[in-house]
Amino acid sequence: MSNAPSVIRGEDGVVRCWWCGSDPLYMQYHDQEWGCPVDDDRTLFEKICLEGFQSGLSWLTILRKREGFRKAFMNFEFDKVAKFGAADVERLVQNAAIVRHRKKIESTINNAQRAREVVDEFGSLAAFFWQFEPDANKPPRTLSDVPGKTPESTALSKELKRRGWSFVGPTTCYAFMQAMGMVNDHLKDCSRRTEVERLRSEFQRP
Repeated sequence: MSNAPSVIRGEDGVVRCWWCGSDPLYMQYHDQEWGCPVDDDRTLFEKICLEGFQSGLSWLTILRKREGFRKAFMNFEFDKVAKFGAADVERLVQNAAIVRHRKKIESTINNAQRAREVVDEFGSLAAFFWQFEPDANKPPRTLSDVPGKTPESTALSKELKRRGWSFVGPTTCYAFMQAMGMVNDHLKDCSRRTEVERLRSEFQRP
């Protein structure tokens, strides 16, 4: 891992973080979505659920199945997913368009119910999640500078678990924080680093 390149230059000449490789879907995700700040509750719920499904798998596997996940889980409208029952679990376990992991499917339904409770208390998921934003995020130069978890992701994980959420360990929570723009972990030499930082500077925190 320590010998992995920091950034790679694609055939299109664009310099990107090493992890997106040359897969078009991965590069699109890197260039248009990863690290951009999000305050839309539906999108936030989708992201944290998919990070939970990713545990033990590659993120590219999740990206390739994302449309399948969206169809299976009512576009991640958590008010709707919260009403799923045992029959829905059995149906989803047979759905080859998603990751057919029973406990993760059950977790998504449970987390939808818990999300409704968070919204009742905080007004939005965004208001709850963004309170865990760290004070500073030093630009990582290499792979070794990117943490697997942080005190903030550990605190978020602990609070979510206290509230009954599942599949939200500190590492999953940090991946979620990276994906939804709470931190900018595009490497210093990545072509997206400056633009994502601009988006974060202009973003109105909830």
